[in-house]
Amino acid sequence: MKTVIKVEHISKEYRLGEVGTGTISRDMNAWWAKMRGRENPNLKINLADVGKPTSSHHQALTDISFDVFEGDVLGIIGKNGAGKSTILKILSRVTTPTKGQFKVKGRIASLLEVGTGFHPELTGRENIFLNGAILGMRKNEIRSKFDEIVDFSGVEKFIDTPVKRYSSGMYVRLAFAVAAHLEPEILVVDEVLAVGDVSFQNKCMGKMSEVSKNGRTILFVSHNMQAMSHLCTRGILLQNGHITHDGSIQEAVKKYLSTSIDTSGPVYNLSENTDRKGTGILRFTKLEIYNNGELSNNFIIGEEMELRLTVKAVRPMKNICIAIHIWRFDEIKLANIENIDSDYHIEHMEGETVFSVKFKNLNFYPETYKLGFWIASTDSQETHDHLPVCAEFNIMEGAVHVKRKLLKSGGSIYLTPDWDRVK
Repeated sequence: MKTVIKVEHISKEYRLGEVGTGTISRDMNAWWAKMRGRENPNLKINLADVGKPTSSHHQALTDISFDVFEGDVLGIIGKNGAGKSTILKILSRVTTPTKGQFKVKGRIASLLEVGTGFHPELTGRENIFLNGAILGMRKNEIRSKFDEIVDFSGVEKFIDTPVKRYSSGMYVRLAFAVAAHLEPEILVVDEVLAVGDVSFQNKCMGKMSEVSKNGRTILFVSHNMQAMSHLCTRGILLQNGHITHDGSIQEAVKKYLSTSIDTSGPVYNLSENTDRKGTGILRFTKLEIYNNGELSNNFIIGEEMELRLTVKAVRPMKNICIAIHIWRFDEIKLANIENIDSDYHIEHMEGETVFSVKFKNLNFYPETYKLGFWIASTDSQETHDHLPVCAEFNIMEGAVHVKRKLLKSGGSIYLTPDWDRVK
């Protein structure tokens, strides 16, 4: 397979603080004052700590090496500050590495920031030709794609208006249309697509998928894990400037979610939760979330989720009903699950009991879901403990298609997990 990008032991270090004063004479004055142990003459009165030079440095990337092959759709994942954008800027030759080297075969079209490569005083029409020329396209090639670019961007009405008057969304629409339609061998896209509206983001995803099917290479940075899982064939996970995973995009996303989302889980001390109602005779004290036997609250569609719920009874109780509420991130109730719906009857409880609730096939759409719990006695229907929202779990896209069941009660889907008593 043909290698189009080869990165070898690249490191990037930035110097923090003030680098210079702006003129040689002031730099010399500051240096001479420092040599004599005196105050910097350029500092403002009463602001002695402001403007002092600092020798602090930030290591954005450390000894990064990887290869990208022709036709790869590579997703680069990581928290803010992990070094994702720095890699793209180096490969796009916006900045240079401190150490190491890289080789690129083919034309690169980069969409790194809103307005990158656009001249604000030029019109949209003129910027299309300018960008094309930067990419090495001939005028006839650009002209043949011009109508298609304008139609895709949706800014036809403003194509002869200087782009300095465009909104950030219009900037992105036109910039992406140019980058995707002028047929570069390598397309580099940063999180900038998030500026566009949902319909345009979907349009862009479709275009990038089409570009990849034509054998061109894409490097994609985004915090949208659903988009990553859907589009990319390979993933690189960055943490503090180091590559911690290079392989399957599903595995990269899973590892990212386990370190980046819901750091309070997958074990919750419910006894400390103050947002609750009820008599307190029965009380939820602990929740553990398992993914196929391992503690985790991050799942791919189709995986098994087990909730281990600890309940403490102040005195012996009979005929217990436990309900599990599943909420969407927008606080719409998705499901209300009760043990009696699964024909699992809790006839007696005393002391501390741990229940296991297994969902063998998580057919949920990719997003973050919240959990709440309720417990009562069926004899009196009196609420003993109610935690509206106290935990969450995350679903990411996989190969399994989602199938929803019809509403039965209390939510938009009906689930019948397996209930059991652990102790």
